[in-house]
Amino acid sequence: MLSRLRKFFAPSANAAPPVARRDTGQHNIFEAAATYVSACADEDEDRSDEAAGWVSPEALSFGISELACRAVIALARERDESPQTVARSLLGLPVA
Repeated sequence: MLSRLRKFFAPSANAAPPVARRDTGQHNIFEAAATYVSACADEDEDRSDEAAGWVSPEALSFGISELACRAVIALARERDESPQTVARSLLGLPVA
């Protein structure tokens, strides 16, 4: 999943020019982020590609960041741990 996010946010220098994206209606950045992240978790590339087309890459990045912050805060409260401890645990990093 992380490799797909890296690929999405750091396109190669040989990448084709952007093409017009088909919009099926109004979507906000949080709806796009929630759909994109849940599709990545489900390994549903078609749905993640669709959600990525709903908003600009910058807006999607902001939405994903906001979703990550909210998820870490919720897990920290649930586990009675600090957000830093939870975030490091989710990424498999040693305790700071």
